[in-house]
Amino acid sequence: MGKKFDVIALGELLIDFTDNGKSAQGNTIFEANPGGAPCNVLAMLNRCGNPTAFIGKVGKDIFGLKLKATLEEVGIDTSNLIVDEEARTTLAFVETFEDGDRDFSFFRNPGADMLLTAGEVDEEMIRDSRIFHFGTLSMTHEGVREATKKGIRVAKESGAMVSFDPNLRPPLWKSLDDAREQVAYGLGQCDILKISDNEIQWFTGEEDYDAGIAKLRGEYDIPLILLSMGRDGSRAYYKDLRVEVPSFLQDNTIETTGAGDTFGGCCLHYVLEKGLDNLDEDSLREMLTFANAAASIITTRKGALRVMPEVEEVEEFIRSR
Repeated sequence: MGKKFDVIALGELLIDFTDNGKSAQGNTIFEANPGGAPCNVLAMLNRCGNPTAFIGKVGKDIFGLKLKATLEEVGIDTSNLIVDEEARTTLAFVETFEDGDRDFSFFRNPGADMLLTAGEVDEEMIRDSRIFHFGTLSMTHEGVREATKKGIRVAKESGAMVSFDPNLRPPLWKSLDDAREQVAYGLGQCDILKISDNEIQWFTGEEDYDAGIAKLRGEYDIPLILLSMGRDGSRAYYKDLRVEVPSFLQDNTIETTGAGDTFGGCCLHYVLEKGLDNLDEDSLREMLTFANAAASIITTRKGALRVMPEVEEVEEFIRSR
C-alpha cells in the first residue's frame, strides 16, 4: 500500500528578511520572505508533484500565522505544524553581498522552532512517509534535538529513507564543537546527504572536496552524497561513481538564499522516482542537471519558498542553454 506523503520534514520555519534596497530616506528596506530550509525543500518537491508535510512550531503572531498560510498555499500539509500561544516566531535578517553570498542575523532566543518537543511529533505521519528530511537547526537545543531524533527513529522503524542537510549556521550554536557532534550524528543516520562545499571542508578539515568526501565515506555508510559547490556546480557520489555537472550561471542573479534547498528538493524528487538502489551515471547526471537548473532559477528571485520553479520551466531553461 502506498504512503500518503512522499517527504516529511522536521525543522525550522521562519521569516527571512532580505535586503531590498533603500527607501527614499536612505534606510535599508527589508522584505519579509517566508523561509526555513526544510520547507524550502518541501516547496520544491511540491512543485515536482510530490505530496509533503511539515513538522515544526511557529508563534501565534503575525509571522507565524503568515507562515502557516504560506505552507498551505504551496500545498504543504500543516497538520503537525504547532502554533504556540506563548512563543515568538523565529526571524532571520539576511544581508546580501555583491557576489550574491550572504550573512545571517537570527532573532531566536528562544524562537518557536526551538521549542518543539518530542511529544508533539506525530509518529503516524512519519510512518506514512517515504522520506524523512532534517537539518541541524532543529538540533541546536536539547528539546527540539530530542524531537528530531524521535522523528529519525520512527522513520527508520517504518522503512523510510532518511535525508540530511547540515545547513550549518555557526551563530546559532553555543560552540562549533557542539555543531560538529550533531552533524556527526546526522551523518550516521542518513541515506541521502546534501552537503555544501564549505561544510565538507569545515567538517573534515580537507580543502579538496574529493578527499573530504572520501574521509566521510570511510566513516559513514551513506549511499548517496550530493555536494553543492555554488557557482562551480555540483557532484554526486554513489557507489564507485563520481559525477560532476557545471552550474547554470546567470547575469541576473540577485541572491543565493534557498538555492541549496531547491537543489536538494530536486534531488529527492529524483530519488523518489528512481529509487536509491540502481542509479547509474546517466541518471545521476540528469538529476544534477535538473537540480542545478532549478537552483539557478531561484537565484534570480527574492526568497524561495513561494517562488519555486515549475518542472516545465526548469526543463525549458535547460533546453535554452
